[in-house]
Amino acid sequence: MRILRIAAAVEALSLTLLLLNLFTVHTQVITSLGGPVHGMAYLTTILVVRLIPDLTVPGATARAFIPGVGGLLALRRIERRTPSAPAHRPTPTDAR
Repeated sequence: MRILRIAAAVEALSLTLLLLNLFTVHTQVITSLGGPVHGMAYLTTILVVRLIPDLTVPGATARAFIPGVGGLLALRRIERRTPSAPAHRPTPTDAR
């Protein structure tokens, strides 16, 4: 799940940077570096959501295909669907 969080954040940030660059100064260096970074983060997000069996949640894969925010949407869907661990597990000594 940590890989998905990182990839989703990089995907969203890199797309934001690319769009800001496009609408302002349009520096070629930012485009040359940001494009491949965004592409790899996008593909990583899709692959992680698709290939990790624990993350097979209906609708998460479709959300991962949305460029820019898809990783964050898929992560949100997975976290809502995955039951959280109990705060305290009873032990045999608790019964006394």
